Amino acid sequence: MDDPRLESLVKAVLKTPKYRNICVDLVRNVGSRELIKGRNLKEATKATKNKLHQIGGVYFLGRPTYAAWLKKLEDAKKIGDEAVFRRVCAEVMGYHYSTRERLKVLNKFYVSIFSLLPSVHSIIDVACGFNPLSIPWMPLSSKVKYYAYDVYDDLVGFLNSYMSFVNVEGYAEARDVVHNPPEVKVDLALFLNTIPCLEKIEKSAGLKVLEGTNADFLAVSFPVRSLSGKEKGMKEFYEARFSKLTNERKWPINRLVFEDELVFLVRKT
Repeated sequence: MDDPRLESLVKAVLKTPKYRNICVDLVRNVGSRELIKGRNLKEATKATKNKLHQIGGVYFLGRPTYAAWLKKLEDAKKIGDEAVFRRVCAEVMGYHYSTRERLKVLNKFYVSIFSLLPSVHSIIDVACGFNPLSIPWMPLSSKVKYYAYDVYDDLVGFLNSYMSFVNVEGYAEARDVVHNPPEVKVDLALFLNTIPCLEKIEKSAGLKVLEGTNADFLAVSFPVRSLSGKEKGMKEFYEARFSKLTNERKWPINRLVFEDELVFLVRKT
């Protein structure tokens, strides 16, 4: 979009403490869409902030304290007791709605998914949030490569530090995956509670990203309860939504149902 107001909007959003760590490409993408709607600069800036909150900010339970969490994780790792380290990982994951709800079933969540897959040596985690802290629960190859993408620069920095001391090869990166999808080829791509967020940016983003991801398998999940804990027919809604997304693709699909999450395991190859 060639609107001279866009850079002013981006600057206004990024100077706000709540949004200063968001990937600038995403701010520009969302902001351009709001300006196209005919809003003035003030209205478009406010609408952009609201949209960014819906995409990411609403999932945080309070302001992240990454330095303190990283210190606690490092200290737990040095103890050498995997149970202690997992407890601290779970504690940190409890500060993000998506991973907090998964904690109740984490011991069986990845075991169930990976039992349906051949050996996994490489993973993309799209709109990852705190999910890379689940790596200790994943039955992975010792040489696994893990690539995590989110929209927050400070979160990505935290995850890169975490991945370095748990000896996982790969990286975390801040990226607008709707307009700049990952190019790396992997065995498995994780889209855990991701599609609803992407479709708030662009209605066609769900299928666009699933088709564009270069992975043999996709694990695509949807929440079955709202952030307030109510069901509201979400399981049926998202089941129908995913069926509509994939009904023209000849992808074999396995369906797994957990307490708060509906998972579709897709074979693309």
